[in-house]
Amino acid sequence: MFKSLLFFIRYFLFWQLFFFVDRLIFLLINSKKIATIPFSEIAATFYHAIPLDLSMTAYIVVVPVLSYMYWLLNGRKIIELQWLSVYNKVLIVLFSIISVVNFNIYREWGSKINAKAVGFAISTPNEALASSASSPIALTISMFAMLVVLGFVIQHRVVQRKLTFEAVSIWLRLLAVPVLFAGTFLLVRGGLGGSPINQSMAYFSKEQVLNHAAVNTGWNLLSSALAARKASSNPYLYFNSQQAGKYVKDLHTPAKDSTIHILKTDRPNVVLFIIESFTADLTKTLGNEEDITPNFDTLINKGVLFSKIYSSGSRTDKGLMATLAGFPTLAAGSIVKWPDKLQKLPGLSQPLFKNGYNTSFFYGGESEFDNYKAFILSHDYQKLVDRNDFKVKGKSPWGQFDEDVFKRQLTDLNREKQPFFSTTLTLTNHEPYVLPGKPRFGSADNKAKFKSTAYYTDSCINAFLNTARKQAWYKNTLFVFIADHGHVLPKDRVDVFVPERYHIPLLFYGDVIKDEFRGKKFTNVGSQADVAATILGQLNIPAPEFIWSKNLLNPYTRPFAFFSWDNGMGFLNNKQCVTFDNVGKMVLYNSNPKDKGGTAHVLNDAKAYLQTVYQQFIEL
Repeated sequence: MFKSLLFFIRYFLFWQLFFFVDRLIFLLINSKKIATIPFSEIAATFYHAIPLDLSMTAYIVVVPVLSYMYWLLNGRKIIELQWLSVYNKVLIVLFSIISVVNFNIYREWGSKINAKAVGFAISTPNEALASSASSPIALTISMFAMLVVLGFVIQHRVVQRKLTFEAVSIWLRLLAVPVLFAGTFLLVRGGLGGSPINQSMAYFSKEQVLNHAAVNTGWNLLSSALAARKASSNPYLYFNSQQAGKYVKDLHTPAKDSTIHILKTDRPNVVLFIIESFTADLTKTLGNEEDITPNFDTLINKGVLFSKIYSSGSRTDKGLMATLAGFPTLAAGSIVKWPDKLQKLPGLSQPLFKNGYNTSFFYGGESEFDNYKAFILSHDYQKLVDRNDFKVKGKSPWGQFDEDVFKRQLTDLNREKQPFFSTTLTLTNHEPYVLPGKPRFGSADNKAKFKSTAYYTDSCINAFLNTARKQAWYKNTLFVFIADHGHVLPKDRVDVFVPERYHIPLLFYGDVIKDEFRGKKFTNVGSQADVAATILGQLNIPAPEFIWSKNLLNPYTRPFAFFSWDNGMGFLNNKQCVTFDNVGKMVLYNSNPKDKGGTAHVLNDAKAYLQTVYQQFIEL
């Protein structure tokens, strides 16, 4: 019997080798990010990866262990294991698919594959295919083939195809069963320690790419899937509730309730454009990029620009909820996955509707995507137009091109009774960056494609405004432009924890703005979540339900912004920015490390903010 235990040793060895190859490929693909890191630190990745690799292998080995226990007690001496080869090959293919998907997700999101990405692929496969269309196909296929072939070869050479049991006492066999069960359980759990295994056990470096490499891809996906089902406990408990609440209250309590009124009237029409991936880096004014958004830069000189605004997260679902509901992000979680909670959030359209506004929402894609439709229809939007409402279907993988959506919106607004509040969520500037015409910057790579689609969307905005100027309602309309989130392109800001990755423009524009404010720039730090309170403040509509949104045009409002990504968060004010990893418990970025007191204060604000936001999410 003891010789037969060699089977498990070899089986574990096989999966450790497979994960080694997977990790090696991941590091090679991200070779530019690790080029300046010492080799010894890179090599340490494989050592620190062992606990999670063993845990993942223990999950995999559950089926062979149960089979082994059965044959151990059955009394047979020789067992053929052809079925195990099939089992392994199925898993090799599955893990290879997960790995190549992870390579591409990490390239775009800066985080590993998780339950959100899989849920996205299952619930909206067409959008998932469109999103992945910009991935390097040849590299993806090559990596998949390499993993599968190497997996099959290693399995053939390492894993036994026959199991032989020695003649031993039944009592010894009975004793072996609980030992095997306990051993498997401990490996899954990560040992006898008080805390079960988690991602932080693989974290060892200040270089996030190495920490991410050390986290087993399959284990991370499984862990996020299990965590996605938990919404009853707060994973971000840094302070007692009273202390955390005080931090947040101090942040959101202005010294005085006052508003700078920049509009000629308090009942203008409001047209809100939430622009896909319209990072500040695209503009000349904020990003020093030439000729990508010439029309928007012209509008800046005639409107009111908030120059230091930061998106709440890095995905559209989070940006949409921040802009329309004034609700910050939940780090690894997303409130759109809980429709019952989603409906309890306030919506900018609700107080406007109650104050006599006619409301509409325009989107060229599927409104069911990420529960957008559930939010829109439960928050007093009277009209929803999406890709299904266009007779001539667009050729974009996502749906209608921006120009088609803008034309439809103009047609409908010309028939709308004033005042109206209309929202547009654009999508052409989303991967795979497909255009209806010739790309302005070519299509040599994703950067060129991204700049081209941004240029296209900029031209669509200009065309919309040129046509709108001819309409009677134009002079009484406030146009608000904001991005849904920042982007890694066009400046290749690959690190998800740098604040520039979240820097976005917020622009108020229109003839309804008082002459003395046109061309003015407000430079206080603010958040995407502040849009709701700021608009309502201009309309003299009370907004007590928007507890996370602050009025950017109240000079007594404390300037700050909070943003987050998968298990990480950032906080900045006019003086300093600090970003923090909730898994590794480490500061990733600090704009002013010499200011120890300021750093501690900003970090406490960030922790208290995330803790309190998540607690409210639980209680919704």
